[in-house]
Amino acid sequence: MFQTLMISFREGLEGFLIIAISLIYLMQTGRRQLIPAVYAGVAVALGLSVALGILLAHIGALSSFWAGVMALIAAASVIYCTLHMMRMGRFMKQEITTGFRQTSAQSALRAWLLAFLFSAFMVGREGVETATMIATLALQAESSHMAVGAAIGVVLAALLAWAWVKFGRRVNLQHFFRLTAIFMTVFAIQLVFYAFHEFSEAGSLPLLDNAYWHIATERWGPEGEYGQWFSYSLGILPLGWLIYAYFADRKTMHGGQAA
Repeated sequence: MFQTLMISFREGLEGFLIIAISLIYLMQTGRRQLIPAVYAGVAVALGLSVALGILLAHIGALSSFWAGVMALIAAASVIYCTLHMMRMGRFMKQEITTGFRQTSAQSALRAWLLAFLFSAFMVGREGVETATMIATLALQAESSHMAVGAAIGVVLAALLAWAWVKFGRRVNLQHFFRLTAIFMTVFAIQLVFYAFHEFSEAGSLPLLDNAYWHIATERWGPEGEYGQWFSYSLGILPLGWLIYAYFADRKTMHGGQAA
């Protein structure tokens, strides 16, 4: 449940911020006629992401081999989106406004279509990553708990995105993305362990004793002794970093006031 909550929280926030920045820019620049295109692009992106998640979960459930493949794809997705946000997160607003500025320079119909495609791509990029990761988790946990975690994560993401729009720089999004980068890194490691375990169960590891490694990695599986501690660390490590960042900020602020 916690993994799903954190994934939907992080990816949901990115999606909500994309939508918020897009709508604010269009309203501030008098391009309200393109707002329906944004909504349409978001709706299509969400629909395709849900369909992809269901398809991937079905493929992963076919056999241990495909479950391992899904886990590796999800791990690669986690690493990609983490590195992408660390490099490009600060330029998100610039990327979006530049895209819409170029779009609105076209004829009315062409501008609407380009705005629709741009919105679908921006939100769909986050949706594909989320669908891949949650589909992999669906192979490991009870779906009802996952649904609750995902719903909570989306609500929290919506609230944080609203606070960012409402209060601007008072919400430190840089801290948020650093915080969740720790979670995502640990999560990617867990996915690699899970993939190795599933491949050994399927007898797909070349040059290795698959039966031995299947037993040896059982404790590292989602329900294993070490695997459960891995899951706990997904919460403990980001929380520890957040506490450290909070006190570091206070120290810096008080130091600046003293000076």
